[in-house]
Amino acid sequence: METALTRLVGVRHPIVQTGMGWVAGPRLVSATANAGALGILASATMTLDQLRDAVREVRSRTDAPFGVNLRADATDAGDRVRVIVDEGVRVASFALAPSAELIAELKGAGVVVVPSVGARRHAEKVAAWGADAVIVQGGEGGGHTGEVATTVLLPQVVDAVDIPVVAAGGFFDGRGLVAALAYGAAGVAMGTRFLLTSDSTVPDAVKARYLAATVKDVTVTRAVDGLPHRMLRTDLVTALENSGRGRAFWHALRRAAGFRKLSGLSWTGMAREGLAMHHGKDLAWSQVLLAANTPMLLKSAMVDGRTDLGVMASGQVAGVIDDLPSCAELVERIMKEAGETRERLTPSR
Repeated sequence: METALTRLVGVRHPIVQTGMGWVAGPRLVSATANAGALGILASATMTLDQLRDAVREVRSRTDAPFGVNLRADATDAGDRVRVIVDEGVRVASFALAPSAELIAELKGAGVVVVPSVGARRHAEKVAAWGADAVIVQGGEGGGHTGEVATTVLLPQVVDAVDIPVVAAGGFFDGRGLVAALAYGAAGVAMGTRFLLTSDSTVPDAVKARYLAATVKDVTVTRAVDGLPHRMLRTDLVTALENSGRGRAFWHALRRAAGFRKLSGLSWTGMAREGLAMHHGKDLAWSQVLLAANTPMLLKSAMVDGRTDLGVMASGQVAGVIDDLPSCAELVERIMKEAGETRERLTPSR
């Protein structure tokens, strides 16, 4: 199926696997790429050397195009851009709007720039700065998310910009792909659906927790880092929501110590990272620390398998997913469903 997205990035199918921290590593990304979709490597939890090694590992596993997701507000964003330019990565995606300077640097090196946004005005801004395409995530999506549903936000963005728009939030099958195309999107991006594949390195016990979830078990909370964050409801989430400020600060401090050891950041550097993630918003210090070490909370579940100690970012679609196909099986199924759906919608002559 050819769309503006497939032509832009050189993949066979208009499907994107999003850059999920601790989840979208070389194995998942290369399996996605080999299936004909666009795999996005998550770099926010990697050091620069780890990022370079991960890119090279993906390239050793596939000849297909793939991308790297960057945090636009990271203090070393420029260094990460240089890594992906040096390594010849095809696509750079961003969790937040990158600066006009970063976009220009990437485009000058021939890298396709695809920021993720949650509002029409943000899409208009990055389009004006030269972004090649944009991923627009509605409120159904996992992780940090907004309040506007994909079905409302997507047509707004499609009508507002002249670059390809990729729809995210609430997609998991071929029917959703056809719906997104009908709205004017050039493809769909999925996180939770790719997390729940056999190629994902997430521990089996964690995958089982996702598969057992109903739609009502997926919640949005500000308790983790001060921003709306969609995830599975767990005892930890409930405890954070019910904690007083003092207890929340102690919890954040304990988690921050672990992240500081992992990242090599100083306490001052961690505070700077946390403030950057919130763009100077008025936050309690516990929220600043939690914002800085949210990667550790995700790692506890996604890597260590500790569903009692970690958080599990999740789209609402977790409540309707009940299997663990390989990436190849998933992409093939979605494209087959999309073809059948289009046939049903086409009047017979």
